[in-house]
Amino acid sequence: MPISIRERLKRCFFLLLPCLFLAGMLFTQGRTLSDPTAPAAAPAAIPASADNWGLSFPNEGQSPVGNATAESLAQYDAYYLGDTGKKVIYLTFDCGYENGYTEKILNALKKHSAPAAFFVVGNMIETAPDIIRRMAEEGHIVGNHTFHHPDMSAISDQAAFQKELDSLAALYQETTGRELPMFYRPPQGKYSEDNLKQAQALGYKTVFWSLAYVDWYVDNQPTAEQAYGKLLPRIHDGAIVLLHSTSKTNADILDELLTKWEDMGYTFASLEELPEA
Repeated sequence: MPISIRERLKRCFFLLLPCLFLAGMLFTQGRTLSDPTAPAAAPAAIPASADNWGLSFPNEGQSPVGNATAESLAQYDAYYLGDTGKKVIYLTFDCGYENGYTEKILNALKKHSAPAAFFVVGNMIETAPDIIRRMAEEGHIVGNHTFHHPDMSAISDQAAFQKELDSLAALYQETTGRELPMFYRPPQGKYSEDNLKQAQALGYKTVFWSLAYVDWYVDNQPTAEQAYGKLLPRIHDGAIVLLHSTSKTNADILDELLTKWEDMGYTFASLEELPEA
């Protein structure tokens, strides 16, 4: 029985439908990859499994997008941004060991009356106790970066998690005679929702960051120009800046960097001044 023209068209349409759908998907993906004005996928509230803290910068000079929202982190007393309604910067340094540059960093901070937070591990306290004491005496926060710097997202047992933090806190108190401020930064930014709950249960605020750059390779340090190229255009209101104290570049440029940020209208605040989560 001959097939009518209408029936032929109908069959052709259904044969073409999957191709049209695939073409539409490819077009949409291509636009998202190539067009910076295309809306990005919304970040997860809190990743269900272990993840690394990550950022994207859709617009320079504005707050970046984290892989968890500020609002979802807040329920666990966790932050990656500070007060975004003010031209304020929160300076933080990760200190795995003393590489000969921390005192120069402290000198620059003192010159600018800029408070900072130093997230330290056990080795840093054991090998550079005088520098740790100086941090505390000059009003800086010394935060908990764990004793051994493990992947904390792999530790599900609360007692084991607590031991990493308690051991560091005890060593700090033994070294300085002071209680460790209750700020925690996960090593390598590796975390999970359970980690956030574990830290909160111990009374800690978890502090991620909203601006950093590749400054941790001691044998491949960025130039000053490369550092400024990342740290100046991407600064934003309420920025929590992560730098490494092992970086020669950071020690060399910090005085001028703070001056440049001040010239842009920024002031510096302590993590103690973070808005309530």
